[in-house]
Amino acid sequence: MTVTLRPGRSDDLIEVGALHQRSRVAAYAPFLTTETLTEPTPAALGQYWQERWSHECADHVLTVAERDGQLVGFSYLGPDDQGDPTTGLLHAVHLEPAERGRGLGRMLMADALGEMRSRGWRAAALWVLQQNGPARRFYEQGGWRPTGATQQVLIGSTPAVLLRYRREL
Repeated sequence: MTVTLRPGRSDDLIEVGALHQRSRVAAYAPFLTTETLTEPTPAALGQYWQERWSHECADHVLTVAERDGQLVGFSYLGPDDQGDPTTGLLHAVHLEPAERGRGLGRMLMADALGEMRSRGWRAAALWVLQQNGPARRFYEQGGWRPTGATQQVLIGSTPAVLLRYRREL
């Protein structure tokens, strides 16, 4: 029952998409409608990850977590989306819903922060849904702080607000 982390590969991406869908449904169900969470489908998210990876694999890092040979989580990071060359952006940390509260998120976070340091970044940033209290508490417990920057997005057709967080490395 040991969890191992390894670099993600292109043949992981369909499974990453399916896990991403399960994770977001579990995390966002308290504040988004069922209809909003049915799209994109797991298959569509797998295709999204295949397309995204084809453009970003040179400067982004996908790390997958496996327990007993099964994908149970992943993180994804890359350069800052605001153009700051001293900052890396943590795009995603997603877990199988049953893995929440078992330490896997902290393991993926520590690995991602270590990778950012090894790339020479001095700070890390991320965006998190304003309504996602559990994720915000997780990040704040890990030393992340809101910057005050916000971003309006659509999740399906539902408007949402992202908050930018930052921490020093």
